[in-house]
Amino acid sequence: MLRFLKYVFATIVGLFLFTILGFFLLVGIAAAVGGSDDQVSLKDNSVLKLDLNRPIAENVSEDENPFKNLGGPFADNTDDVGLVQIREGLKRAAADSHIKGIYLQAHYPMAGYAQLQEVRDALMAFKKSGKFIYSYGEAYSEKGYFVSSVADKIYLNPAGALDFNGISAEITFFKGALDKLDIKPVVFRVGEYKSAVEPFLRESMSDANREQYSSLLNSINNQVMGQIAVSRGVTLADLKKVADELVAFQPKGALNAKLVTDVGYYDEFEAVLKKKVGVASSEKVTFIGLSKFLKAESALPFNDAENKIAVIVAEGTIEGAKASKGNIGSDDFVAELRKARDDKKVKAIVLRIDSPGGSSLASDVMWREVELAKKVKPVIASMGDYAASGGYYMAMAADTIVALPTTITGSIGIFSQFFNFDAFLKNKLGITHDRVNTNAHSDFPTVTREMDDFEKKWFQARTDAGYETFTTKAAQGRHMTVEHLKSLAGGRVWTGEQAKANGLVDILGDLNKAIEIAAKKAKLKGDDYKVRYYPTPKSFFEEFMDKKADEVEAKLMKAQFGEMAGYVKQVQAIKNQEGFMALMPFQIEFK
Repeated sequence: MLRFLKYVFATIVGLFLFTILGFFLLVGIAAAVGGSDDQVSLKDNSVLKLDLNRPIAENVSEDENPFKNLGGPFADNTDDVGLVQIREGLKRAAADSHIKGIYLQAHYPMAGYAQLQEVRDALMAFKKSGKFIYSYGEAYSEKGYFVSSVADKIYLNPAGALDFNGISAEITFFKGALDKLDIKPVVFRVGEYKSAVEPFLRESMSDANREQYSSLLNSINNQVMGQIAVSRGVTLADLKKVADELVAFQPKGALNAKLVTDVGYYDEFEAVLKKKVGVASSEKVTFIGLSKFLKAESALPFNDAENKIAVIVAEGTIEGAKASKGNIGSDDFVAELRKARDDKKVKAIVLRIDSPGGSSLASDVMWREVELAKKVKPVIASMGDYAASGGYYMAMAADTIVALPTTITGSIGIFSQFFNFDAFLKNKLGITHDRVNTNAHSDFPTVTREMDDFEKKWFQARTDAGYETFTTKAAQGRHMTVEHLKSLAGGRVWTGEQAKANGLVDILGDLNKAIEIAAKKAKLKGDDYKVRYYPTPKSFFEEFMDKKADEVEAKLMKAQFGEMAGYVKQVQAIKNQEGFMALMPFQIEFK
């Protein structure tokens, strides 16, 4: 038996070493294949191919996937594209004589409307150079068309469709699943609009929640349609009629409504593009992707200024002191903020926040560091898709808050949430518990028994106190009375446009606007500073290893729990939302 175990162990070690050696062999091959990409020479009459059909993040590593030319599973083109890189690429392309225009691919971008607004604004700025933007799509989503509507020519495939019927929000409710799993939520909250807990308590929206999201969606929809109407030269009333009557789903209907300029196949689009660039019909258009273009020598003047404006990116759910990949931990955020505060070359700080909130404790820890930083140098908050609840908590101490009209913000409120897993563990997994206590509440809080009345009152009192802290500090930051601030709070979610009107936001604008304000407050001129983004994005290989670690974790869970792995994963996700939370209902899908 011992010899058998030795063989098994040796086999496992051998497979592990083979996997590691194979990985590094692939790295070497990829480096050889992609080594020529380090120096990119631009050709005349090139067209920048801007592919936005992927997740859009705030900032990403500029490393390309070195395996993609090897084909197979390595050719996956779902890598995130960064807003930082998009803005920089479009700014450089506008100034570069090699680039004649843009071929825009934005059929199904994976981002919120505020992020897409920033992309759209950058494309509008590019057009001021006099260069063209042409778009082709076999189909367009609502968000994809919002971006593509800035193009000079918009081609739609004759067999395609344009999804243009307004915006809806779909909320997923888990009460039925929790009932089947024998998991009982225990919730304490303040504010009738604090709806983050509703998916666990209800099977449909409350009247208050429906009211706030109706207001929210109409605000976003009016912004989106208003900008499309201007770009396409149609009236807002006509545009809303097109949406109501589903006219644009048929390519000819989209053409007649002036939402697209042409209905045609790709070869027809390509022929028009060749003519625009001045390429013979027998030749190919020279396309260059964003990542390669950014490796070419920049046509913009070199900035050797020593002064810096630090943009600290906070993206994801606030998970506490330490956070999982892609989320916000107060320890990491505080470390970056302190470095920027203490760096004498950093003259101002911009907090780029894209978060629906999360841990109330972590939010308060980060708020305190913003308070300390702004005593030393200007601190400006720039809101992305979300800066709500804990995300707003992070922003409210800043000197100035800048949001996009479609940013989702506010949700000033707090809740406490726990789950009683006793019946789930007993009935689904066959696990039971027993206990011995030295005091009345030694095991408090616990997920394996029902809270008694004293414990429930204690938690509600703590939740009420947390809400008073949040609203008092928000009122202080917004220079309002607490009474007036509370009239805007109660967990109510607002768009940036609404928040500007009610005083929760100072200025409507994108990240560039926030940087301009920071420079002005620091008394810096445009050529007297450079912008630096923190933290530094992970490299391709770091992301690759993280992904592999996630896959290993999933396989281990499957091996450990078998068919119950799905249940366990659900339970873990729910358990992450336990405790005192400043979180908006981020499980909302805008369509």
